[in-house]
Amino acid sequence: MGSTGESTTSVPLQYFAQQQQTFQPPLIANENAFLGDVVSSEKNNSSSPAPAGFYRLEKGTPLVYEYTYDEMKIILEGHFDISDETGQKVRATKGDVFYFPKGAKITFTTDDYGLAFYTGQRKQGAA
Repeated sequence: MGSTGESTTSVPLQYFAQQQQTFQPPLIANENAFLGDVVSSEKNNSSSPAPAGFYRLEKGTPLVYEYTYDEMKIILEGHFDISDETGQKVRATKGDVFYFPKGAKITFTTDDYGLAFYTGQRKQGAA
């Protein structure tokens, strides 16, 4: 029973075992930028969906991306050199968390590779 006395329906969690080790995000740009949604809340919340997945960048062409939605990333492995149009530059390493607001134009580079987990407010597959 809910707090108003109405009955509630149980909703199961979703579990994605070992995704950091096994999920291979598809190539999205250049020869070295990979991104893939693992899951999205779109099915249960179509008005404000929030997909989550992995972004991997390998040594090569910088990725310049202008966000049309809000997104957060946590760096899992390797590193990224991240800069924005205001001149801010960060060497991102494991454990760092970033918030990229809608409208931010971000440049990602790496001299090896970087892997990040993200969640954003957009439709699934719309990055």
